[in-house]
Amino acid sequence: MESAAIHAFLRASVRRGRECEQIGPFLASFSPHDANPFFNYAIPDDGATPSDGEVAALIDAYERRSRKPRLEYVSDLAPAVEPRLLSAGFGVEHRVALMGFDPATDRAPGSAEVELIAPVSAEDLLALRVVQHEAYDDPSEPDEHEVVSLRRLLASGGGAVLARMRDDHIAAGAGEYSPIIDGVTELTSIGVRPAYRRRGIAAAVVDRLADTAREAGAVNLFLMANDAEERLYGRVGFVTEGRVLHISR
Repeated sequence: MESAAIHAFLRASVRRGRECEQIGPFLASFSPHDANPFFNYAIPDDGATPSDGEVAALIDAYERRSRKPRLEYVSDLAPAVEPRLLSAGFGVEHRVALMGFDPATDRAPGSAEVELIAPVSAEDLLALRVVQHEAYDDPSEPDEHEVVSLRRLLASGGGAVLARMRDDHIAAGAGEYSPIIDGVTELTSIGVRPAYRRRGIAAAVVDRLADTAREAGAVNLFLMANDAEERLYGRVGFVTEGRVLHISR
């Protein structure tokens, strides 16, 4: 896995669906309709050495839009950025594992309790979003807007997997991969409803996503994981290559 290629992919991805502004060595992205911090963050240039003035300008750009000043980036590619941010009042949120897919590793089998489908119908697309909302403890109800958003992702070259229980067809797990850019894609939004966890469903979803993405032309697959997820994804062919810093003010 090439970390620089991942950074380039992340920059290209935020340019696709958000308002963006280059502020010194930072590519700042903003969602005009959603203040969720995960849709509003900056990525520094590789090797960036920002000045205090450039950090202040970045902060101002987010605050003028009523957004939290925030960054997500591969910390090893811009080691001079974090100290500058900390001195400007930022605090570390997380350091998540950056994991790349190694097809040569042995993969643990997924759950035989589920059938894995590529969602197409409005009913299946909505079910996928319902699973993700419940898995991530999001109290809001998914609506038609989210179904349209998922259709747009699929139409632009992304993919999705819905896991349903074989006995009663209840949707239990889900995941996506982003549109492939220069052979790179991210596996994301992987979740299992609480009542169905610890059955190997997440591993089955990730395994199918990885295979489907590779069949679609992806050669560099990655995902981001917390400590518990890192152990899980390590059993289905993903290897930790670095850390992604989430930091905000």
